[in-house]
Amino acid sequence: MHHRERRWARHVVSALRIDLTIRGLEHIEPDTRYVIAPLHEAFADPVALLHLPLNLTWMARAELAEWRTLGRYLEGTDQLIVDPEHGDFRDLVHKSGGVFERGDNLVVFPQGSILGIELAFKPGAFWLAERLDRPILPVVLTGGHRVWEHPFSPLLRFGQSVEMDVLDPIPPSEARAEMASIEARMRALAMNPERVRPRRYDPLRDGFWDGYDFEISPSFPALAAQIAAHREQGHASEASRPSEIV
Repeated sequence: MHHRERRWARHVVSALRIDLTIRGLEHIEPDTRYVIAPLHEAFADPVALLHLPLNLTWMARAELAEWRTLGRYLEGTDQLIVDPEHGDFRDLVHKSGGVFERGDNLVVFPQGSILGIELAFKPGAFWLAERLDRPILPVVLTGGHRVWEHPFSPLLRFGQSVEMDVLDPIPPSEARAEMASIEARMRALAMNPERVRPRRYDPLRDGFWDGYDFEISPSFPALAAQIAAHREQGHASEASRPSEIV
């Protein structure tokens, strides 16, 4: 299965004429199993990640399993499907442990969404790394949104550049304590003006995604305040509505 996945990824890169630059492969120990924590900005990101010399299992949101083709792949290949809003951490730990037992590495996108670089990390990947005694492998990805920016645009673009940097692994005992510094380092690299630019989140363009579980990093105070004000306004509107009588 993994051989077919990597072959498919190479075909996609070739067919779409993606200029994929990969750095930092020397940080990967082939006999080590990782919790891989990549930045996330597009559905094209897995195409780049499948160029890593590792067997991958993906942690995916339950809503993706409802897509016809993607859902069949996720369920038919034992990917780890989770519902972040109604999750059971003990069940997640058990299922994640099974990923490593079969020799795979677990990919967990710590931002939890493709809205943009401004999204704050969630702690789940770092909790799992500590609980399961697996190192975190941080991966900085930018440019995937220029290939396909679904659901914000239906356009599929050819000849785009994507950059992927594999950083030094973080020992499991340091994973949770170092989460903030890892996040800051990954975001700083992604926003380096000399590399392919990351996706930026603009709620007036992209929508506020009410009811969707995400937070804005404190590194972007104006955007965080904008989202907070919108959510507060929404709560106030709901509170002012008359209660339904059943």
